[in-house]
This record gives sequence, structure tokens and C-alpha cells, in this order.
Amino acid sequence: MCGICGILSFGLDEALVDTTRTMADTLHHRGPDDAHIWADPSEGVSLGHRRLAIVDLSAAGAQPMMSPCGRYIIAFNGEIYNHLTIRDNLTKIGRSPPWRGSSDTETLLAAISYWGLHDALRRTCGMFAFALWDRKTRQLHLARDRIGEKPLYFARLSDGWAFGSELKALLALPNFEARLCRDAIAAYLAYGYVPDTQCIFQDVQKIQPGHVLTVSLTAVTPVTQPYETFGELINTAIAQRGNLQNDALNDLKVTLGDVVEQQMLGDVPLGCFLSGGVDSSLVAALMQSRSAQRVRTFAIGFNEARFNEAPHAAAVARHLGTEHTEFILSEQDALGVITDLPKIYDEPFADSSQIPTALLCREARNSVTVALTGDGGDEVFGGYNRHVIGPQLLSKLQRVPRGLRHSAGQLVTACSPALTSENGWPRRFASSMRLPVTAIDKAAKLAQHVGDINDLPALYQHFTRGIQKPEDLMHEATIVHAKKPAFPVDGAEWMMAMDSVSYLPGDILVKVDRASMAASLETRAPFLDARVVKAAWRLPLEMKIADGKGKQALRAILDQYVPRDLIERPKQGFAVPLDRWLRGALREWGERLLFDDELVELTGLQPDKIYELWELHQSGNTNNGTKLWTILMLLDWLSHYRHEIMRARFIDPMRAFS
Repeated sequence: MCGICGILSFGLDEALVDTTRTMADTLHHRGPDDAHIWADPSEGVSLGHRRLAIVDLSAAGAQPMMSPCGRYIIAFNGEIYNHLTIRDNLTKIGRSPPWRGSSDTETLLAAISYWGLHDALRRTCGMFAFALWDRKTRQLHLARDRIGEKPLYFARLSDGWAFGSELKALLALPNFEARLCRDAIAAYLAYGYVPDTQCIFQDVQKIQPGHVLTVSLTAVTPVTQPYETFGELINTAIAQRGNLQNDALNDLKVTLGDVVEQQMLGDVPLGCFLSGGVDSSLVAALMQSRSAQRVRTFAIGFNEARFNEAPHAAAVARHLGTEHTEFILSEQDALGVITDLPKIYDEPFADSSQIPTALLCREARNSVTVALTGDGGDEVFGGYNRHVIGPQLLSKLQRVPRGLRHSAGQLVTACSPALTSENGWPRRFASSMRLPVTAIDKAAKLAQHVGDINDLPALYQHFTRGIQKPEDLMHEATIVHAKKPAFPVDGAEWMMAMDSVSYLPGDILVKVDRASMAASLETRAPFLDARVVKAAWRLPLEMKIADGKGKQALRAILDQYVPRDLIERPKQGFAVPLDRWLRGALREWGERLLFDDELVELTGLQPDKIYELWELHQSGNTNNGTKLWTILMLLDWLSHYRHEIMRARFIDPMRAFS
């Protein structure tokens, strides 16, 4: 796993190498083991690479790497899990070069040299983002894996283009203007993350999953083409459902097992995150079944029982016989990481599970360099509550006249303070039953908006938005809705597909990538391997969601390794008590940010609206914890990058926003 960056520009020439090195230095955490720059000043091109050595620790794996034919130079971030199979295929047809080492980067270069870029990528199974310079065509190609596990930003400059694994690298450019995109701020407020189709800065975009962006100094605009998108993956899989054999579940088990085994390859210590839920428990079980030694597993817990999943993880670890490490953290441990979040997430990011994720990655890195995770299991196998209850809920809502629903929503709105207040009986009941108190807030929010929900997209929007109408909090902004891809499914499967192309790459994968790489830890997600995604989407819905529960196929496989009673419990996730913290330990921090007039003005937020949210929350009569956390994460991020943003405004105040 690595950090990459580079430039294609008319204007730097002599400063090209030094500027690229400065960019690469900002990515030291992504690759602390080595650093190299390749540049051709006559072409105005440079590639920078920071290396976290995982496979082939020798100099033969160093990058940027040139193909044996001399045509291609690549700076690669990620893993090609099936690269040994690709090597074998090249050898069988007599097209393998004299191998210098055992790295997957060398394999990818050989595949590109023979099959071409797009065809080679279609043959890969992995997570990656890379830059490829073609010396023959004088073109720069930027590519990203099908699901979007690895990040890659691309920026238009006044004299060319630049790219980087994180925005930090672009901010290091002397001619980069950090101009805020107000529509991206509005989208961030709605979702708690900046969608993959937008960027917080103007003139910057993210390479889309499953796509290749090609640019040259002679081209007016970059050209983006897909090599294989998520939609193409599932369309192919769905078309094969009619040919399913009776042993489809065993086929999935074999595929998952093979993928896990491939993802266990490496030349460094490796382990697994274990929460005690279905996804991570199955990954740990498959790892242990394929290992002659005890697998290292890691779990995080908190002193407060309501938020502590560590005992569940420990029970699963004992049953599987893994070498288990448990980190029990205090509230002060969790609060202490908050000041680091703007540096870790270089776009505003408000999924509060970022806190325990960052802490878990830091602790695990003391023992291993690679950790497998259960990420993607919910999206691919129907694990979210919205997948299970959404279609049935919509059907029931549609039977009630819209006017009646609207009136009921107004009544709930009037009663909302009593329902969601800190001392209200619903929250006290949830706490006594050790249930997620957020369920009360979500139910109250749903009831308030039932009059506006008439179809599945509207219901999905309700489920996935934190602030339903962020434009009401801003002076001037609109939510830019990305074009929804067409999927040949409806109901729960449509929601699963939408999660896989929006929430998954925009939130979940950002959370894990930035948290793990900040600790120089590589994470791998077997459920997001293209072969597993295809196998999952070949299964009919009833093999994923049935009897009021999701992930049925995974549960059935896990039953072969772990007793069901160790797994079955309400879905909890990495919850943290935001509402209480903002009234207590984080109150001073929150007020410092909210009452910083310069920061608030930069966001375009209306001060009186956010002050009202704060005061209502402090009274204890309303829980605005999630909304306020979203706003405060934006303000804290702006505080961290204030100098760069204000510099861009000083250059041209009229161009500070879109």
C-alpha cells in the first residue's frame, strides 16, 4: 500500500522533481518505507511514490517502475490479489518478461504491455489507484479499482494537471488554489461526507471507480472511460441467475475462501479486525481455516457497556482459537483523537465511527502491517436495516393517504422534543435495554417526513441523509444530484446497489482508507473482491434477505464455523455518544468553532440557524448531536486548512466559491 502523486505541466520544468518530492512528502504516512521520484522534464511529467512495502520487500518492488520494454512508467497504490494467476497466464502464452522480482506492480506492467490497459484491468482482482505514463503516446492514465477502495484526486492547474492519493499532495503545489465548492459543502451536510462525484475544492475531481482518466498536454480536456463498473459487474451476475445450481451457497463459500486466502498473502505480519458480527467473524473464520498458525485478531471496546462490542468479539475469537487482542479505550482516548481528524480526513468527514476506527488502526499497527476487514458485507449481502425493512415500510406508507401522513408528521414534529430529549422516556427505555439510542432519533425523524415519502428513491434519501434539507441552513447552495445509474433491480436490491455506488465509496471506504493509512496500516476487504461481488449478485434476493434479517447467505456459511448464538444480536456498529459529549466534554470545543465568525462565513452557513441547533441541543430537549457533529467537522476541517483557503480568496475573492 502506498501514496502516489505527480504532475503533467507546461510550467515547472526545473522545479518538477523538487515539487513532486514535496507532494510525496505529504503522503509519508501512506508509505513510510521508501520514496522515489521519476520525471521527464522535457515532457513536463513526473510521478512520485511513497512505499509501504507489503509484497516483495526488495528493491525489485520499488516504484515508480518502468516496464521492460521502456514504454510505461507506473506509480501504483494497492494490491492485485490474483497477480500470480496473471503471471501464469502470461507464461503459458509465452509473453512473460524476465521477472525481476515478485511484486504485483511488475505483473500489472507486463499485463498492460501485452493486453493493453483496459483489457489488463478487466483481468485483475484487487484494490488500487495508479498513474501510468505512456512514453509512446505521451499520455497520462489515471485508474481506480471497480469499487473505489483506493482514492485518487485529479486537479486542473493553470498550466496543466496534477494528481495525488490525498488532497494534501495537491495543497503542496505552489500554484494550487484551494477554492471551496459550496455545492459540495451542501452535499457534505446532507450525507456527512463529500460524495465521490464531487470534491470540496473547485477544479478537483475524484477518479471514478472502474474508470480510467486519460490526459495529455495536447488535449483540451481529459477523457474518462470505464473499463468495468459496478453496474457492469452486477448486470453480468444477474443475467446468470437462471443458471444457478443447487450448490450455489457452496460456490459462494469456495469463492470467499479462495479470495480470503489470496488476501492473506504478503511478506509482513497480518491480522484481522473482529467485531463479533457476521461479516468480520466470517472473514476471521475463513482465515483461521486456511492458516496453520493462530490468526491475529483485533477488537476495540469502550468502558461504557452500551457501546462495547469487545465481549462479543472475544467470544468468537475463543471459539475460533485466534490469537486475540482487545483494546478497551476510555472516553478520554476517544476524545483525544478528535483533534487529529482534520489531518486524517483531508475532506470534511462526519461519520462518527471514524473515531473508534482510527483508534483501532493505530493499536493494530503496533502488531501487524496488514489487516483484513468485513467491510462491504452489508452493501453486497443486504445487511443494513433499510434493506430489510425499507420496501415493506414503503408499501405500508403508500396505503395511507398522503394528507393523513403529512398531518401525522406535523404531530410528531410537535412532540419531537419529548421523544428525543436526553431525559425522555423513549431514550431512557432504549438505554435500559442497551439498544442503540440513535434508533429513537431515526424513528422520530422518519415520522416527521412521512408525508414526503412516496417512492423508493425518496425513502432511500431519507435513510441516507443526516440533514434532510441542508440548503435551509445555507445562504446560497443547491444539492447537485449525481445521475443515478440504471440497475435491473428494484426494492431492497436497488437500495443495495445504490449503497454500493454512493455510501460505500463515499463514506465507508473513505473512513477505513484514511484511518488505516494514517497509521501506515493496509486493510483488505474480501467482500469487495470482484469475484465475491459477482457471486453475491448471482444469488436471488431471498438468499440474502429473509425472515426479517439480511446477510442470510453469509449467516449460513458462518454457521459451519461459529454457533449462531454467538453472533445473533441487534446491529450496533461503532457508535459513540455524540449527543452527551457535545453537552459535556466537547462543549467548549464546539462553541469555539461555532462562534468563529470567519469559519462560519466561509461555509456559507446561516449563523442564526446553527446557533439555534446548538442551543436546543444544550437544553437537552432535542438531540441535534448528529447534525451538530456534521457542522463541527466541517468547521474543524476549515480551521485546519484556513490558511490555504484564505490565500485562494485573497488571490481572487470572486472565485472563492463555485
